[in-house]
Parts: sequence; C-alpha cells; structure tokens
Amino acid sequence: MLRIAVCDDEKVIVQQMEDMIRKFLAECNISKYLSGNGLLKFCLKFDIIFLDIQMENMNGIETAREISRYEEDTVIIFITGVKEYVFEAFNVSVFHYLLKPVNEEKLKEVTCRVVKEINKKAEKQRLFIKTRDKSYSIDVCDILFMENEMRKIAIHTKREIIRFCGVMQELEEKAGNSFYRCHRGYLVNMTYIAEYDNENIYLTNGDKVYLAREKYQDFVKHYMRFLRNGGA
Repeated sequence: MLRIAVCDDEKVIVQQMEDMIRKFLAECNISKYLSGNGLLKFCLKFDIIFLDIQMENMNGIETAREISRYEEDTVIIFITGVKEYVFEAFNVSVFHYLLKPVNEEKLKEVTCRVVKEINKKAEKQRLFIKTRDKSYSIDVCDILFMENEMRKIAIHTKREIIRFCGVMQELEEKAGNSFYRCHRGYLVNMTYIAEYDNENIYLTNGDKVYLAREKYQDFVKHYMRFLRNGGA
C-alpha cells in the first residue's frame, strides 16, 4: 500500500489535499504534517510527499534537501502559490510542482504518473536465491508464480522452475505489488493472469494455481485495482 505524506502549514489545505487524493487513491496511507520539522521528526519512509514550499522556520526546499539525504527513493511533489520558486525547486530533484489552488485533475494526473513510475521500479526488483548447488538472481517480472512444495518453495519462471529452502511470507514481502497471495501455498504474479473463477487462477502459459475461497473477494478487489493502474 502506498505511503503518502502531505505537509503544509495551512491545515485546510492539508485536509483538502487528503480529500482529493482519496478520490482516486482509496487504498493508501496518508500522514499529515503542518511543518517541515514535524515531517522530519518522525523519520518515516514515504513513497510520495506533497510538500508546501512557503513554510515558517524550515521551508519546503530545505525540508526536501534534508529528506533527499536519507531517502533517495521518496518522490517529492512541491505545492506552492508562487511560481518564482519553481526553478529553485528543481535544484533539489523534485518530481513535479503544483500551483495553488491545486487543481484536482492535475493532482490526479501527476500522482498517477508517479504511481506508475513507482510500480515500474518495483517490477525491476530482483530476487537473490541460493540453492545447494547454485545461486540465482531472478528478475521478478519473469516469475509466473511461487508454490510451496513440502519443505521447499518452487519459483516458476518463464524458462525454468527453481526449488530452494525458503519462507513464502518473506518472498511475498520482497516480490512487489504485482504479486498476490491467493492461497496459503501460492503467490501469483497478476501480470500473467488469463482468467479466474472462485477456485482457480489460470495463467497465460496454461498453468493453474489455487485460489482460496475465503480470499476470492479480496483477490478480485486487488486484481481490479491492478488492472486500473495499467497492470502495474
């Protein structure tokens, strides 16, 4: 789930931003702050930060510089009422800036672009697996699904099946947003889903994985959201 922060010294704007974001990103965690110092105090990792430039004590540009020192993967989007700050803003490697009053459609457009970039980056993740005889660096995009086999896990890729001793929950945490734990024994890459019913998920290569009945509704919700986001 995306972790988003909104930081502005005007409480009404912080609330407006949250209300607009939730219209098109219902599944996300939003934290709200009224100062740059307040944002930095908690040292939380966020995927996206909407950051006001004109704030007392520590302004948005100073705050962004501090964030970039320890969170290089965080995407910062400035919100400002003064166009003159734009060029200085880009010196701290922000993704975009939005002028106040923030237009809801523009906010949606920029945010959705960021989400796609975040998902693309997640898809480029690799899993490092070591078996008794060999070590593997696997591109998660090549994984169709993962399966529990007795005391081992079988990773089914486009080219081969790799078996090793591991824990499914740990793989679930590393795999990324395109994977769904559809059954206690299966973790499926939604990119390769061809069709499904209330008991099985059928993949584009002809393989089938089990779908737990109690997970059916939750799976449909996650898969529909996955498709709405462009399969990312």
